[in-house]
Amino acid sequence: MLKKIKSLVKNIISEKLLLKYHGINNFFASIVYGNPSKKMKVIGITGTKGKSTAANFIWAVLQKNEIKTGVIGTANIRIGNNEFLNTSHMTMPGAMEMQKLLAKMQKSGCEVVVMEVTSEGIKQHRNDNIYYSIGIFTNLSPEHLQSHNNSFKEYKNTKKKFFTQLKEQNAELIIVNNDNEFSHEFLEEDIQKKVTVSMKYAENLDKNISDNIFAVISNITPNKTFFSVNKTEKYALKIGGDKNVENALLAVAVGKHFKLSAEQIQFGFDSLSVIPGRMERIQVGQNFSVFVDYAHEKLSMEFILKTARECVKGTDGKVIILLGAEGGGRDTAKREVMGRQVGKSSKDNGADFVIVSNVDPYEDDPTEIAEGIAIFAEKEGKVRNKNLFVIEDRRAGIAKALQIGKENSNNIVFITGKGSEQSIVISGISLLWDDRRVVREELQKIL
Repeated sequence: MLKKIKSLVKNIISEKLLLKYHGINNFFASIVYGNPSKKMKVIGITGTKGKSTAANFIWAVLQKNEIKTGVIGTANIRIGNNEFLNTSHMTMPGAMEMQKLLAKMQKSGCEVVVMEVTSEGIKQHRNDNIYYSIGIFTNLSPEHLQSHNNSFKEYKNTKKKFFTQLKEQNAELIIVNNDNEFSHEFLEEDIQKKVTVSMKYAENLDKNISDNIFAVISNITPNKTFFSVNKTEKYALKIGGDKNVENALLAVAVGKHFKLSAEQIQFGFDSLSVIPGRMERIQVGQNFSVFVDYAHEKLSMEFILKTARECVKGTDGKVIILLGAEGGGRDTAKREVMGRQVGKSSKDNGADFVIVSNVDPYEDDPTEIAEGIAIFAEKEGKVRNKNLFVIEDRRAGIAKALQIGKENSNNIVFITGKGSEQSIVISGISLLWDDRRVVREELQKIL
């Protein structure tokens, strides 16, 4: 019923009219709260993956070096040393809430705010009347296409509008991940200073690029990642995974822009061991590893599987993963992609055991969503009720994953799809939920 009502409303109110409303609302919100973004340095991060992690790395580097910094993102909101979970399912809040948050940060003495900038937020004008000093591009891959007429080109062009905005606002710096195939398109705008980051050395820099900061990883463990920057600076992260080095490089670039030394940047990294729902280790006394992660599409799933396989290499440990996909008109194509990825053999960075469960079905059929993943895991070789389990009830699915994990101290369990989200939406009803709490409760039962 709710689904029909939403569809009817969309038919009555045209998208153009709705977008015009968002634009006007944002304009008035900025006036009501006195354009707080003009009184701070605002750093906007856009891209498909890595925004939350990069934002928190940047916060750590600046905040721990006495530059009071705020964060507005998917995982959390920070005002200096105070942290709050983002209780909504929105990375960028609505106009009034956004301007109110910025005003609160400015009044509390924040000099810098780090914000995640989403394609949907750009499209809905939530980004209007926010004045940026620095823009960052992480990467780009097909996701959230349902909000962009299922067109990757439209999705990409929406992201690029943010860099046009940076040019119009005379931003002082853009930082671009040069390893992404679309990076050159985000370097086209005439910005005062352009810096690229990379996992490889670039010999022939474009004359318009001020610097290329590159990293080489020396060692990865479940708890720490060691890498060097520009061959001379040594860094270590308390958060594992090679992709997190890419995110940390963005923070290194920001730190250098703020004239911080390598030692000061490392001091910031040392202070950050947990990003809510991002490779977050859950430990209540069990002898195997359990992580909660927001991974919900191909790139992030590949990242955690690769990291997990690296950690169990040379042991008899298995990789156990619980995953699912959203309903409510969200990108359905990723179900096959994720199913195939986790269904692959261990040598192809697949999982050893797969549990498919609910994420946020909204008003859609949970069984249809789960089967949209499971059948493709089967096609890659997984066998039902042997190493593939469809358990729609998320708590029961988590319990199953942990029971399998318990069998060997070298096992690694990943509970994916929701991270630190504080609710789950089933049959159109939002229920209180936190994967991390549920995992702790279920672990206590098997200790």
